[in-house]
Amino acid sequence: MAEPSRSVHVDEDHGCDDKSADGSQQKPYKTLLFALIQHPPLPSGGPQYLTRKKEPGAGQGPAVSEVQQQWVPATTSALKKATKLYDQHKRKQAKGDELASREKQEADKRQQILDEAKRLHIRQDPHLPKAIKIRLDQKDPAVVKLRSGQSEKDVDYSDGRGTRVRVTGRVHRCRAQKDVIFLTLQDGYGLLQCVLTGDLTKTYDAMTMTLETSLEIYGEMWEVPPKQHAPDDRELHADYYEVIGKAAGDKEAITTRAAPDADPQTLYDNRHLVLRGDHASAVMKVRAALLRAFRQTYEEITPSCLEVTPPCMVQTQVEGGATLFAFDYYGQKAYLTQSSQLYLETCLPSLGNVFCVAPSFRAEKSLTRRHLSEYTHVEAELDFITFDDLLAHLELVMCRVVELALTNPQIAKLILDLNPKFEAPERPFKRMKYADAIEWLNEHDIRTGEGEPHKFGDDIAEAAERKMTDIINRPIFLTHFPAEIKAFYMRKDPQDPRVTESVDCLMPNVGEIVGGSMRMEDYDELMEAYKRVEIDPTPYYWYTDQRK
Repeated sequence: MAEPSRSVHVDEDHGCDDKSADGSQQKPYKTLLFALIQHPPLPSGGPQYLTRKKEPGAGQGPAVSEVQQQWVPATTSALKKATKLYDQHKRKQAKGDELASREKQEADKRQQILDEAKRLHIRQDPHLPKAIKIRLDQKDPAVVKLRSGQSEKDVDYSDGRGTRVRVTGRVHRCRAQKDVIFLTLQDGYGLLQCVLTGDLTKTYDAMTMTLETSLEIYGEMWEVPPKQHAPDDRELHADYYEVIGKAAGDKEAITTRAAPDADPQTLYDNRHLVLRGDHASAVMKVRAALLRAFRQTYEEITPSCLEVTPPCMVQTQVEGGATLFAFDYYGQKAYLTQSSQLYLETCLPSLGNVFCVAPSFRAEKSLTRRHLSEYTHVEAELDFITFDDLLAHLELVMCRVVELALTNPQIAKLILDLNPKFEAPERPFKRMKYADAIEWLNEHDIRTGEGEPHKFGDDIAEAAERKMTDIINRPIFLTHFPAEIKAFYMRKDPQDPRVTESVDCLMPNVGEIVGGSMRMEDYDELMEAYKRVEIDPTPYYWYTDQRK
């Protein structure tokens, strides 16, 4: 606090409103308001507030000279204005101090409650029926009986009681009310609402419960009361629980590190936590169901396809050298596979039709829905077929896989949760040649990314493909692409050597989901194809041998 006789200096040009200033001539403040905050007016009078600022002096030209003004008392109008702002500052500060005091009182009160809670220890009642261990999705009424009606007690094992169970899981949701805590556990198989009451809600663990904490809970299984909702319309009324592992809270809590509205890069970096969310876990479950459906489909079709496991480390390219992940393999250059289709072809003579579910890698540094550095690739290779046979096979497999996935009620629900507008594809798919697609795009004035009309030989961009597919609104087999824009090994159409017997399947609201083609079987034609795309045929000797 300044003494009455002290002068406080304010220099609008050279002063500072921070701790480096003290109001002296050498270290003046910048504003009169800051000076009042640091040295408030005293009832007995003072301090005196002196100000100065530069003002233009005499001189000619762009470099006008300036003279320093002398320290003079602040004007009455300036003091009045600064005092008004100072009074607002005091009121705001008083309100802040009051809020801080109230928050401190509440924090002290909560800390006192937590300290008392640490002294409370719950114990399992040895007289209760022995609990049976169940998974959270276990619903067999012969094993799990649900108690119904009402009881004056939170847990009641009298006649007609529900089954006493023991469950383990992680806290997926937590809702605390007066004298009751509702926990939703998940264990990867299902969800179960657990109700804590009485002393169970007064322990330190209960009062500091965090999402993803691992628990073991004992209690009686009940039907959910009328007009109430819970997973599978049942709940566990707990009589005892133990914390297996307490999850982090505050800044390290899962709701902070993997918040649903966080930016995509943050979610990518915390994918291990994102996977615990409803959306990501649903995607993984649907994905697993689709892989099971693919395997079942390939086994049940005639002729069936045998699953094989091609290598991921290769010395050849399939989709173009620009997208290869290269690495040193004991002194030799090698790559992560772009596709296993050429390896699958080597299996045909001895194994018949084959397929694989394996990772593929593409070195395309692009953040779009169509560019993934690594993805799971379902590929099949068929022997002794025509191009029409290939199209029929693709149509059958895709429709059957979707059909099998939807026969599982749980998976069907997840699919509709993820995509409420999903509809299973209807057969037959539309067949459209590349040349006809070019004509269709121009007729509908859908242009290239450069704003030009499409012409034969263009690699149709995704945006144009999707727009065409969405307008037609049915699955399309887009076929007979020009040889120049397709892989070197694709067989040319005998009726039109400009194009290949190739196909992309375009799905409404998605885009391309499948690609395939017939293979060159002529040795000389394959050698010429290597030459055309400037590929050394030496590493492909095993593939070329099949044409001899």
